[in-house]
Amino acid sequence: MAVEERIGTIFGRAGVSANLHVVDLDAPDADGREVAVRADEQVVIASIFKILLVLEFARQVAAGQLDPTERVLVTAADRLGGWGLAGCADDAEVSLRDLAYFAMSVSDNTAADLLLRRVGPDLLPMLAAELGLTRTRVVGGPRQLVEVMLADVGARTEADFARIFPTLAPERVRAMRVFDPEQTTSSTAREITRLLGLVWRDEAGPPEACALVRGWMARQLFWTRLAAGFPAGVRVAGKTGTLPGLHLEAGVAEYPDGGRYAIAVFARTEQLDTRRIDVDLAMGEAARTAVEALRGT
Repeated sequence: MAVEERIGTIFGRAGVSANLHVVDLDAPDADGREVAVRADEQVVIASIFKILLVLEFARQVAAGQLDPTERVLVTAADRLGGWGLAGCADDAEVSLRDLAYFAMSVSDNTAADLLLRRVGPDLLPMLAAELGLTRTRVVGGPRQLVEVMLADVGARTEADFARIFPTLAPERVRAMRVFDPEQTTSSTAREITRLLGLVWRDEAGPPEACALVRGWMARQLFWTRLAAGFPAGVRVAGKTGTLPGLHLEAGVAEYPDGGRYAIAVFARTEQLDTRRIDVDLAMGEAARTAVEALRGT
């Protein structure tokens, strides 16, 4: 059975449709060392855009345009739903560098929103174009996403949204703009692995900037998706993205023998539950299956 068929079987067992691209980062392009399953379809990437965000921040730090120790006061007005600073009950003061850490390690939407304001939201589409990511579109940041979601369900506040959202029929939810790749931040699995390859080969900016991004991705706390698929000794650095019915992750698996493999897996369920450990584990299994095929194991 071809590796793509085996991957299809893995996703079929979990009841999901998925996009996958896995590439050997150290193989010449002409070797075609990749596994692709619907890798060129435009898909919503949600919080995976934060890789571009912290890359732009790291590039500005390397260029001396931003001081990573600059302090930022996070108040109640700044807080968005989610993890990290978003859940604080009191004002907090952190550095720009720690905003980047929180944005990547726990996908902190408040941290990402504040960091985006500081680096300049207009620069992310320009960065994507500079890196040759012609199908990667960035439409605002976490605050804009929340505002669009509130507007689409007719809610005035996040509390209103929390009350209204569970009452919506699935087709009504699917019609929201955050699920339409043409109306929200989106890309393709192939372009996301290209971005990772540029970062891991120090081609996305100064080497010190790329090293910062790799370090932040290695500190992500969520391990049930890509990382869960690989044995001990394989280092997986990644960034998740999650919306109701969407389970996403992009990352790099580094083997003790020096092999490096960029991975993007985007899974879509018919159910809108975000807590599907079976889907997460299927993503890791599919990623490992693809990497092992490239390694000939």
